[in-house]
Amino acid sequence: MMSLETRTTLDDATVAELGELLVDAVEGGASVSFLPGLAQAEAEAFWRRQLPLPARGAIVIARGEDGIDGCVMLVPAWAPNQAHRGEVAKLLVHRRARRRGLGRALMAALEAHARAVGLTLLTLDTLRGDSAERLYRVGGWSEAGSIPRFAMSATGELGDTVLFYKSLA
Repeated sequence: MMSLETRTTLDDATVAELGELLVDAVEGGASVSFLPGLAQAEAEAFWRRQLPLPARGAIVIARGEDGIDGCVMLVPAWAPNQAHRGEVAKLLVHRRARRRGLGRALMAALEAHARAVGLTLLTLDTLRGDSAERLYRVGGWSEAGSIPRFAMSATGELGDTVLFYKSLA
């Protein structure tokens, strides 16, 4: 059985579990800013750098019987003229929990939190051709464009990123 929780703070145990999730995602080929060989300590340091979460920000966590199975982070824009918008970051699903609708559930919970805190526009980016691209399209996200040769893969190839947005208004 899986449960979703929207967190605005993280304790040390949760940081460690999120670190394990990030390592698994990277080793599983996810394009999430890091390359294979990511050490647990480096992954945990990444999550600690996210703290404290900005006002109205959150991390939605999916817990299963074996620990954290997935997460996604909402980062509200910092600029005063963009107080209506936020960025979606680090949608991660553990390899043991893929293909069960967890990505959709995490995104729905994140969008609900964004609405509840008054955000009306969300943005994100993903690697062209990645399974996440299909998830976003099916979820009602609109493509704004792409940037060629944006990020490097584990093999050293440069891939395009696709920019998406979703209006919550």
